[in-house]
Amino acid sequence: MAKKVKIATNFGDITVELLPEKAPKTVENFVKLAKSKFYDGKIFHRIIRGFMMQGGCPQGTGTGGPGYTIKDEFNDTKHVLGTLSMARTSAPNSAGCQFYICFAAATHLDGQYTAFGKVVDGIKVVQEIEKVPVGANDRPKSEVKLVTMTVVEE
Repeated sequence: MAKKVKIATNFGDITVELLPEKAPKTVENFVKLAKSKFYDGKIFHRIIRGFMMQGGCPQGTGTGGPGYTIKDEFNDTKHVLGTLSMARTSAPNSAGCQFYICFAAATHLDGQYTAFGKVVDGIKVVQEIEKVPVGANDRPKSEVKLVTMTVVEE
């Protein structure tokens, strides 16, 4: 199973190491979407300084999904700077394609959202994205684009 994915953004590259031993189905789904180019050209539609950046929505609004949902795989991975986790609605088992990367510790998310990876290269890119000015609904005032995702280590 894939271990690393490079997320190319218009701010630079972010490499995440995936944790299939913690969330195997989530990792499998993320890699499948990345390989199929589902994420290419999407945006990070939500940025909350001191918390996280969220992307992967096909509509770019936070309301879309891939047409299916996956089961939650809560685990003991902590939500800290660089944690990669699945976004979902308040309903259980509602994640599909949207994900977020933490800017800081978010202990209230531990055991409530499926953490499935961590940033291993490009944390400075993540920190630059955190500084982007936002408007209503935490939407960036300038586009933060997810150019492409590449599986870099199988």
